[in-house]
Amino acid sequence: MTGIPRSYLFTWAALVALLAATLGLAYVPMPGPLNIVLALGISVAKALLVLALFMKLFRAPALTRAAAAAGLFWLAVLFALSATDYLTRKVDPVGDLSAPTGREHRQADR
Repeated sequence: MTGIPRSYLFTWAALVALLAATLGLAYVPMPGPLNIVLALGISVAKALLVLALFMKLFRAPALTRAAAAAGLFWLAVLFALSATDYLTRKVDPVGDLSAPTGREHRQADR
């Protein structure tokens, strides 16, 4: 194999393995928020692989790294604001309405 560097093959294999781990994790019930924590950990590992090898971010000039850090900072701000909105909403029940079954219309026709 003369055309493909070994690091690309290892990264591809790692990404495929992490993809398989994500798929397997989707079918394993775990207590509490453990599924989400593990899924986010796997996705961070995949993102770091892509950043390190394909984007060459760790060997990039300082301005490129600063731009990537600024993007991640604003992404974190957006996630924090969305989480704040979601966690502070109060949903009040409207009443004791039951789910429609379709029988309501038949009784009204009589």
